[in-house]
Parts: sequence; C-alpha cells; structure tokens
Amino acid sequence: MHDQAVQQPQQPQDPQNPKEAKEPLSAGLKQRHLTMLGLGGVIGAGLFVGSGAGIAVAGPGIVLSYLIAGAIAMLVMRMLGELSAAMPASGSFSVHAERALGRWAGFSVGWLYWFLLVVVLAVEATGAAKIANGWAPGVPQWAWVLIFMVVFTVANLAAVKNFGEFEFWFAALKVGAIVLFLVLGALAIFGVLPDTDPVGMANLTGDGGFFPNGASGVISGVLAVVFAFGGLEVVTIAAAETDDPARAVGRAVRSAVFRILFFYVGSMLVIVTLLPWDSMTPGLSPYVAVLDRIGIPAAGTIMNIVVFVALLSALNANLYGSSRMVFSLAERGEAPRGLLRTSPGGVPRRAVLASVAFGFVSVVLNLLWPDTVFLYMLNAVGAVLLFVWGLIAVSQLKLRRRIEREMPERLTLKMWAFPYLTWAALAAMAVVLVLMLLDASARPQLLWSAGATGLVLLVSLVRELRARRA
Repeated sequence: MHDQAVQQPQQPQDPQNPKEAKEPLSAGLKQRHLTMLGLGGVIGAGLFVGSGAGIAVAGPGIVLSYLIAGAIAMLVMRMLGELSAAMPASGSFSVHAERALGRWAGFSVGWLYWFLLVVVLAVEATGAAKIANGWAPGVPQWAWVLIFMVVFTVANLAAVKNFGEFEFWFAALKVGAIVLFLVLGALAIFGVLPDTDPVGMANLTGDGGFFPNGASGVISGVLAVVFAFGGLEVVTIAAAETDDPARAVGRAVRSAVFRILFFYVGSMLVIVTLLPWDSMTPGLSPYVAVLDRIGIPAAGTIMNIVVFVALLSALNANLYGSSRMVFSLAERGEAPRGLLRTSPGGVPRRAVLASVAFGFVSVVLNLLWPDTVFLYMLNAVGAVLLFVWGLIAVSQLKLRRRIEREMPERLTLKMWAFPYLTWAALAAMAVVLVLMLLDASARPQLLWSAGATGLVLLVSLVRELRARRA
C-alpha cells in the first residue's frame, strides 16, 4: 500500500479570485451516490427509535415540532448548498467559514465538527454491535464493534467509490423502508388493509387534543428532534469528489430537502394518527408499534434490521466525513501536514486512519465508561451542530454579497428570500439555544458543548497571536 504526497496545499482561495484550486482527492463519486446520500443521510436511528421520546412530550404536536426543526435544517442546507455549488471544497463549511470570517472560524468549526463525528461514530458502532449481539450472542459485543470498524475502514481506504456504493445501497434500503411504512400506514388509516377499519381523527383530537401539553410540549419536541437532522452536511463535503461538484451538489440539495421533510413529517403523522400518543414508550421504536398495530408479522425484527443498517450507514458516512474534514484542515495548515498524503487513487488514507483511530478510542470509552467519561464527551458535542449551522448562516450572509459582486455566474443555487430567511434561521437557532439553557435535561449538553467550543476558540486565538508574532 504505497502513498504519494499531494501537491503543496494552498490556502483556501478567496471568492474574489474566480480560479479555484483543483482538489487532490479522487472524483470517484457519481450523481446517484450524492443524491442518495442526501436522501439517506439523516434517516437514522434518531428517527426510527428516538422519535418516540419526542412524541411522548409533544403528543400529536410532534408533527409541528418536526416541521419547525425540519424548516431550520432545510434553510441551513439551502445556504450550504448555495455556497458549495459556488465554491466546492472537501472542507465545505469549514472552508466557507475561513473565507468569510478568518482562519479562526475555519479552524474552530472544522475541528469541532471532526470531534462531533468521531464521538457519534462510537455511539453508532456500539448500537449496531448490540443489535448484532442479540442475533448472535456467541460473538461478544466488542468483537462486533471491531468487525464493523475494520470493514468500513478498509472500504474507506480502498477508493471513494466504495464509500459511495455502500451509502447508495444503505440509503436505498432506508428510503425504501420509509416509503413502504408511509404506504402501509396510509392504507391502514383509511381501513384498506385486511382486518383494519378507518381510524378517523380520534387519536389526533382525543387524549388532550392535538397539543396535549400545549406550546411547551411542542417546544420540548423541537429540542428532542432537531439534532436528528444532522448529517445532511456530509453531502456538501462529498460533492468535492464528483466530476462536476457545483452541478452535483445543487441537484443533491434540491432533491433532498423537501423529500426528507416529507419522510419525517409524514412518518410522524402516520404514527400519531394510528396510535394514541400516550402509548409511546421512550427508547422503543414507534415504528415497531405501528407495524404491530396493522398486523405486520415480525415487526420488531424488521425494524431491528432497518435500524442496524441505519447505524452502519451513519458510521460509514461519519468516518468518510471526518476524514475529509481533517484532510481539508491539513490542506489549510490547520492540522498536521502528514495527513496530506493520499493514495495513488486520491484517497486521504492517513486522514482516514487518524479519524478511525480516535473513533476506536471513543468506542473503548463508550464500552468501558458509558455513564461517565463517554457521557461527558457526548455532552460536549451535543449542541455543536447548532454552532456549525450558525456559522454556515453567518458565512452565507457575508459570502453571498461577495459572490454577487465578483462571480455572479456561480450562483446556480440561490438561498430563498435572501437575506431575510437567513436571518430567520439564525434567530430560530438562537431560540433553540435559549430553550436548551432553560430546559433542565438539555442544559448539561449546552454547557458542555459551550465549554468545548470555548476551548477550541481559545486554541485558535492562541494560534492567531503566534502567527502574527512570527
């Protein structure tokens, strides 16, 4: 396995210069890979299992909670799509933040996002291992984790098209499962399936009505589900490894945002229409409850398979995204230069190995000390996604005007109602942060994440001061 050095890295070029540096990475991803990655990127265990906690606090109002959270995510993706179509880069929003606000911003958001991915990777690997251990109890959980990590490390080291193929089929299964669920649910609602009668509106209007816990329930629902939309960002990172990044990311973002909102909101509407909201048990999948309700045999096993695939898909995507982010940081002098070596096929193998190494550390911490050390790490990244989204919005506010002046032909995908919806998204994110501060269960995540963000910002400030003195 021979590596070759990439070209000397360049600082991310300013949008005032229309000539962009060619990425040294392989252009092995196809449009179908990117489109399916966009559709499947946020359909994960958070939806299939975690949505039960949101329903338990919001009741049928969870539909509105998902609409609010999904609207914020859609606006952020539209902004990020606009910037990535105009200035594609493997570092995506980290590069945009550096161009818009300075090195401190690119450094901070890049490292925080990398830390987020490698910590969450441990949750996904452990969750998938628990399911596999249930199927084959003779194989210990740690062995399953090792198998998954090795398989996806090898896949990511070999060629980017391997990542693309894995994600294409994983996402296809998840999207297919959601579509089938929506079809079966709709048929059950109208009493078309055998041994079913039309359910009417009883579950939506009974047991306290559509908003049984009032506005506070809807707000708590937003806090419970907003982070489930994280993962879409990987689409814009992956776009840099296609033949035509600007066109590819534009098509992927356009096709993804509305369909994802439809999947999420449609699923919740089916669930709360078919089942009483107060029958939900946090931690148990409401999808299983619905499939049991309409008489689908082996509903639990079916959903276990879907959740298992969703976890492996997220693990694969996070390993890919983290390796490309740290490679981009190295390209800009914000990470060790040794990570800049690529394979003859353009795969940043050292960046992959660095990311999976820390991922292994996270997994070990999760297996040994899930309620102490790893819990603190998980809390430290709990609200980082909102910090990333906020910087995406601020970057778009600054770079949009610059692009309009210098290279308007690159605005092939535009943010809706700019700048009003950008400001609206920022305001919504600020409200979510305030609500987290006021919510006793969410407050530890916010405070730990604020501490981690402050630490990274301090490191970036020290680096800036040293650079100015040099």
